[in-house]
Amino acid sequence: MQHAEPTTRPQRKRLPHWLRLPLPASDSFTKTRGLLADLRLHTVCESAKCPNHWECWSQGTATFMIAGDRCTRACGFCAVTTAKPLPLDPGEPARVAEAARRMGLRHVVITAVARDDLDDGGAGHFRQTIEAVRAMRPDMIIEVLTPDFLDREPALESVIAARPHIFNHNLETVRRLTPSVRSRATYDRSLSVLKKVKARCGGTIHTKSGLMLGLGESEDELFEALNDLRGVGCDILTLGQYLQPTLHHLEVQEFVTPEKFAEYGRLGARLGFVHVASGPLVRSSYHADEFVPVR
Repeated sequence: MQHAEPTTRPQRKRLPHWLRLPLPASDSFTKTRGLLADLRLHTVCESAKCPNHWECWSQGTATFMIAGDRCTRACGFCAVTTAKPLPLDPGEPARVAEAARRMGLRHVVITAVARDDLDDGGAGHFRQTIEAVRAMRPDMIIEVLTPDFLDREPALESVIAARPHIFNHNLETVRRLTPSVRSRATYDRSLSVLKKVKARCGGTIHTKSGLMLGLGESEDELFEALNDLRGVGCDILTLGQYLQPTLHHLEVQEFVTPEKFAEYGRLGARLGFVHVASGPLVRSSYHADEFVPVR
Protein backbone atom coordinates (compact mmCIF):
# COMPACT_ATOMS: atom_id res chain seq x y z
CA MET A 1 0.00 0.00 0.00
CA GLN A 2 1.43 3.32 -1.05
CA HIS A 3 1.20 6.30 1.20
CA ALA A 4 0.78 9.76 -0.23
CA GLU A 5 3.72 12.01 0.34
CA PRO A 6 2.92 14.77 2.83
CA THR A 7 2.47 18.11 1.15
CA THR A 8 3.64 21.36 2.65
CA ARG A 9 1.73 24.48 1.83
CA PRO A 10 3.86 27.45 0.78
CA GLN A 11 4.11 30.08 3.45
CA ARG A 12 4.88 33.74 3.40
CA LYS A 13 8.04 34.93 5.10
CA ARG A 14 7.61 35.94 8.72
CA LEU A 15 7.46 39.71 9.09
CA PRO A 16 10.30 41.40 10.97
CA HIS A 17 9.31 43.33 14.07
CA TRP A 18 9.37 46.71 12.34
CA LEU A 19 6.52 45.62 10.03
CA ARG A 20 4.16 44.34 12.72
CA LEU A 21 1.42 46.84 13.39
CA PRO A 22 -0.99 47.07 16.33
CA LEU A 23 -4.69 47.32 15.52
CA PRO A 24 -6.16 50.77 16.19
CA ALA A 25 -8.44 51.50 19.13
CA SER A 26 -10.05 54.60 17.58
CA ASP A 27 -13.67 54.52 16.39
CA SER A 28 -12.64 56.67 13.39
CA PHE A 29 -11.81 53.45 11.54
CA THR A 30 -15.40 52.23 11.83
CA LYS A 31 -16.78 55.64 10.84
CA THR A 32 -14.59 55.78 7.73
CA ARG A 33 -15.60 52.27 6.69
CA GLY A 34 -19.26 53.15 7.18
CA LEU A 35 -18.94 56.35 5.16
CA LEU A 36 -17.28 54.57 2.24
CA ALA A 37 -19.91 51.82 2.28
CA ASP A 38 -22.70 54.39 2.44
CA LEU A 39 -21.36 56.20 -0.63
CA ARG A 40 -20.54 52.95 -2.47
CA LEU A 41 -16.91 53.86 -2.96
CA HIS A 42 -13.84 51.70 -3.43
CA THR A 43 -10.48 52.40 -1.85
CA VAL A 44 -7.07 51.14 -2.84
CA CYS A 45 -6.59 50.64 0.91
CA GLU A 46 -8.88 47.60 0.88
CA SER A 47 -8.60 46.42 -2.72
CA ALA A 48 -4.80 46.34 -2.69
CA LYS A 49 -4.63 45.03 0.91
CA CYS A 50 -2.55 48.00 2.05
CA PRO A 51 -0.97 47.30 5.48
CA ASN A 52 -1.57 50.88 6.59
CA HIS A 53 -5.31 51.11 6.04
CA TRP A 54 -6.02 50.55 9.74
CA GLU A 55 -3.92 53.58 10.62
CA CYS A 56 -5.14 55.77 7.76
CA TRP A 57 -8.81 55.01 8.30
CA SER A 58 -8.39 55.61 12.03
CA GLN A 59 -7.12 59.08 11.13
CA GLY A 60 -10.04 59.66 8.73
CA THR A 61 -8.01 59.42 5.52
CA ALA A 62 -8.37 57.14 2.51
CA THR A 63 -7.22 56.86 -1.09
CA PHE A 64 -10.23 56.69 -3.37
CA MET A 65 -10.06 54.16 -6.19
CA ILE A 66 -12.30 55.17 -9.08
CA ALA A 67 -13.42 53.40 -12.27
CA GLY A 68 -14.40 50.22 -10.43
CA ASP A 69 -12.48 47.53 -8.59
CA ARG A 70 -11.69 45.29 -11.58
CA CYS A 71 -8.40 45.84 -13.34
CA THR A 72 -7.54 44.90 -16.93
CA ARG A 73 -3.98 44.06 -15.92
CA ALA A 74 -2.54 41.29 -13.74
CA CYS A 75 0.57 42.67 -12.08
CA GLY A 76 2.54 40.17 -10.03
CA PHE A 77 2.59 42.35 -6.92
CA CYS A 78 -0.98 43.69 -6.85
CA ALA A 79 -4.01 42.28 -5.00
CA VAL A 80 -6.60 44.20 -7.02
CA THR A 81 -8.91 41.80 -8.89
CA THR A 82 -8.16 41.18 -12.57
CA ALA A 83 -11.43 40.78 -14.48
CA LYS A 84 -13.57 42.28 -17.21
CA PRO A 85 -14.47 45.72 -15.84
CA LEU A 86 -18.00 47.01 -15.41
CA PRO A 87 -19.16 50.22 -17.11
CA LEU A 88 -18.06 53.48 -15.50
CA ASP A 89 -20.42 54.86 -12.85
CA PRO A 90 -21.33 58.44 -13.84
CA GLY A 91 -22.31 59.26 -10.27
CA GLU A 92 -18.97 58.23 -8.79
CA PRO A 93 -17.13 61.59 -9.15
CA ALA A 94 -19.81 63.38 -7.12
CA ARG A 95 -19.73 60.69 -4.41
CA VAL A 96 -15.93 60.95 -4.12
CA ALA A 97 -16.29 64.71 -3.68
CA GLU A 98 -18.97 64.20 -1.04
CA ALA A 99 -16.80 61.69 0.84
CA ALA A 100 -13.85 64.10 0.81
CA ARG A 101 -16.14 66.83 2.17
CA ARG A 102 -17.59 64.68 4.94
CA MET A 103 -14.13 63.48 5.98
CA GLY A 104 -12.82 67.04 6.11
CA LEU A 105 -9.80 66.18 4.02
CA ARG A 106 -7.13 68.77 3.25
CA HIS A 107 -5.41 66.49 0.74
CA VAL A 108 -7.27 63.93 -1.36
CA VAL A 109 -5.63 61.12 -3.34
CA ILE A 110 -7.52 59.69 -6.31
CA THR A 111 -6.29 56.53 -8.00
CA ALA A 112 -7.82 53.98 -10.37
CA VAL A 113 -7.52 50.52 -11.78
CA ALA A 114 -6.05 50.22 -15.26
CA ARG A 115 -8.87 50.47 -17.78
CA ASP A 116 -7.27 49.38 -21.03
CA ASP A 117 -10.77 48.52 -22.25
CA LEU A 118 -11.60 52.23 -22.58
CA ASP A 119 -10.37 54.40 -25.43
CA ASP A 120 -8.98 56.98 -22.99
CA GLY A 121 -7.98 54.50 -20.30
CA GLY A 122 -10.35 56.21 -17.88
CA ALA A 123 -8.67 59.60 -18.13
CA GLY A 124 -11.98 61.40 -18.62
CA HIS A 125 -13.30 59.83 -15.43
CA PHE A 126 -10.23 61.13 -13.59
CA ARG A 127 -10.92 64.59 -14.96
CA GLN A 128 -14.55 64.53 -13.89
CA THR A 129 -13.60 63.39 -10.39
CA ILE A 130 -10.97 66.11 -10.00
CA GLU A 131 -13.46 68.73 -11.16
CA ALA A 132 -16.16 67.43 -8.78
CA VAL A 133 -13.80 67.54 -5.80
CA ARG A 134 -12.60 71.04 -6.66
CA ALA A 135 -16.17 72.29 -7.04
CA MET A 136 -17.00 70.90 -3.61
CA ARG A 137 -13.78 72.00 -1.89
CA PRO A 138 -11.77 74.57 -3.91
CA ASP A 139 -9.06 74.73 -1.25
CA MET A 140 -8.28 71.01 -1.24
CA ILE A 141 -4.94 69.65 -2.47
CA ILE A 142 -5.71 67.10 -5.19
CA GLU A 143 -3.29 64.30 -5.97
CA VAL A 144 -3.86 61.69 -8.66
CA LEU A 145 -2.14 58.32 -8.88
CA THR A 146 -2.72 57.17 -12.44
CA PRO A 147 -2.05 54.14 -14.62
CA ASP A 148 0.10 54.79 -17.67
CA PHE A 149 -2.85 55.29 -20.11
CA LEU A 150 -0.58 53.45 -22.58
CA ASP A 151 1.29 56.78 -22.79
CA ARG A 152 -1.45 58.25 -24.99
CA GLU A 153 -1.09 62.01 -25.06
CA PRO A 154 -4.82 62.85 -25.35
CA ALA A 155 -5.46 60.87 -22.15
CA LEU A 156 -2.61 62.60 -20.31
CA GLU A 157 -3.82 65.99 -21.55
CA SER A 158 -7.31 65.24 -20.24
CA VAL A 159 -6.05 64.66 -16.70
CA ILE A 160 -3.59 67.55 -16.83
CA ALA A 161 -6.35 69.91 -17.99
CA ALA A 162 -8.18 69.34 -14.70
CA ARG A 163 -5.12 70.78 -12.89
CA PRO A 164 -4.37 68.34 -10.09
CA HIS A 165 -1.66 69.64 -7.79
CA ILE A 166 0.30 66.37 -7.87
CA PHE A 167 0.48 63.84 -10.70
CA ASN A 168 1.74 60.49 -9.43
CA HIS A 169 2.60 57.54 -11.62
CA ASN A 170 4.65 54.77 -10.07
CA LEU A 171 7.71 53.21 -11.64
CA GLU A 172 7.14 50.36 -9.13
CA THR A 173 10.46 48.58 -9.61
CA VAL A 174 13.80 48.64 -11.39
CA ARG A 175 14.23 48.11 -15.12
CA ARG A 176 15.34 44.45 -14.98
CA LEU A 177 12.41 43.33 -12.82
CA THR A 178 9.68 45.27 -14.62
CA PRO A 179 8.59 42.46 -16.99
CA SER A 180 7.97 40.05 -14.11
CA VAL A 181 6.46 42.60 -11.73
CA ARG A 182 4.19 44.70 -13.96
CA SER A 183 1.58 43.55 -16.46
CA ARG A 184 1.74 45.33 -19.86
CA ALA A 185 3.51 48.33 -18.32
CA THR A 186 7.08 49.09 -19.29
CA TYR A 187 9.85 50.93 -17.51
CA ASP A 188 10.45 53.39 -20.34
CA ARG A 189 6.74 54.07 -20.86
CA SER A 190 6.36 55.08 -17.22
CA LEU A 191 9.33 57.43 -17.51
CA SER A 192 7.78 58.85 -20.67
CA VAL A 193 4.49 59.56 -18.87
CA LEU A 194 6.26 61.47 -16.12
CA LYS A 195 8.42 63.34 -18.63
CA LYS A 196 5.42 64.44 -20.71
CA VAL A 197 3.48 65.67 -17.68
CA LYS A 198 6.45 67.68 -16.45
CA ALA A 199 7.15 69.10 -19.92
CA ARG A 200 3.52 70.08 -20.37
CA CYS A 201 3.04 71.63 -16.94
CA GLY A 202 6.44 72.94 -15.94
CA GLY A 203 6.22 74.03 -12.33
CA THR A 204 2.42 74.09 -12.07
CA ILE A 205 2.03 70.37 -11.30
CA HIS A 206 4.40 68.34 -9.15
CA THR A 207 5.25 64.89 -10.50
CA LYS A 208 5.67 61.96 -8.17
CA SER A 209 6.70 58.33 -8.41
CA GLY A 210 7.56 55.41 -6.19
CA LEU A 211 9.23 52.03 -6.03
CA MET A 212 8.72 48.91 -3.95
CA LEU A 213 11.89 47.42 -2.50
CA GLY A 214 12.58 43.82 -1.56
CA LEU A 215 11.72 42.26 -4.93
CA GLY A 216 15.31 41.31 -5.67
CA GLU A 217 16.69 44.60 -6.96
CA SER A 218 20.33 45.50 -6.40
CA GLU A 219 21.46 48.84 -4.98
CA ASP A 220 23.01 49.77 -8.31
CA GLU A 221 19.69 49.09 -10.05
CA LEU A 222 17.85 51.20 -7.49
CA PHE A 223 20.31 54.06 -7.93
CA GLU A 224 19.82 53.84 -11.70
CA ALA A 225 16.05 54.08 -11.28
CA LEU A 226 16.32 57.11 -8.99
CA ASN A 227 18.59 58.86 -11.46
CA ASP A 228 16.21 58.01 -14.29
CA LEU A 229 13.32 59.58 -12.34
CA ARG A 230 15.30 62.73 -11.72
CA GLY A 231 16.26 62.71 -15.40
CA VAL A 232 12.59 63.21 -16.35
CA GLY A 233 12.10 65.90 -13.72
CA CYS A 234 10.26 63.83 -11.11
CA ASP A 235 9.81 65.95 -7.96
CA ILE A 236 8.56 63.59 -5.26
CA LEU A 237 9.77 60.09 -4.40
CA THR A 238 8.31 57.29 -2.29
CA LEU A 239 10.18 54.11 -1.36
CA GLY A 240 8.50 51.30 0.57
CA GLN A 241 8.78 47.62 1.35
CA TYR A 242 7.01 45.16 -0.96
CA LEU A 243 4.74 42.82 0.98
CA GLN A 244 3.27 39.72 -0.63
CA PRO A 245 -0.52 40.15 -0.52
CA THR A 246 -1.32 36.45 -1.11
CA LEU A 247 0.59 33.27 -1.82
CA HIS A 248 -0.32 33.66 -5.49
CA HIS A 249 1.73 36.86 -5.79
CA LEU A 250 5.45 37.47 -6.10
CA GLU A 251 7.49 36.41 -3.10
CA VAL A 252 9.39 38.88 -0.96
CA GLN A 253 13.11 38.47 -1.62
CA GLU A 254 14.34 40.74 1.15
CA PHE A 255 13.03 42.76 4.06
CA VAL A 256 14.91 46.03 3.79
CA THR A 257 15.79 47.49 7.18
CA PRO A 258 14.58 50.89 8.38
CA GLU A 259 18.21 52.02 8.44
CA LYS A 260 18.62 51.21 4.75
CA PHE A 261 15.41 53.05 3.91
CA ALA A 262 16.72 56.08 5.78
CA GLU A 263 19.95 55.89 3.78
CA TYR A 264 18.02 55.72 0.50
CA GLY A 265 15.89 58.65 1.61
CA ARG A 266 18.99 60.77 2.16
CA LEU A 267 20.25 59.74 -1.27
CA GLY A 268 16.97 60.86 -2.83
CA ALA A 269 17.28 64.25 -1.18
CA ARG A 270 20.84 64.62 -2.49
CA LEU A 271 19.66 63.77 -6.00
CA GLY A 272 17.27 66.71 -5.88
CA PHE A 273 13.83 65.30 -5.09
CA VAL A 274 11.94 68.08 -3.30
CA HIS A 275 10.23 65.58 -0.99
CA VAL A 276 11.16 61.98 -0.16
CA ALA A 277 9.20 59.46 1.90
CA SER A 278 11.29 56.34 2.47
CA GLY A 279 10.46 53.63 4.98
CA PRO A 280 9.23 50.05 5.25
CA LEU A 281 5.57 51.06 5.57
CA VAL A 282 5.63 53.90 3.05
CA ARG A 283 3.13 53.58 0.21
CA SER A 284 2.31 55.98 -2.63
CA SER A 285 -0.34 57.86 -0.66
CA TYR A 286 0.80 57.13 2.91
CA HIS A 287 0.97 60.47 4.75
CA ALA A 288 0.67 62.16 1.36
CA ASP A 289 -0.48 65.36 3.04
CA GLU A 290 2.98 65.83 4.57
CA PHE A 291 4.02 67.43 1.29
CA VAL A 292 2.25 70.74 0.77
CA PRO A 293 2.79 72.18 -2.72
CA VAL A 294 3.12 75.93 -3.12
CA ARG A 295 -0.04 77.25 -4.79
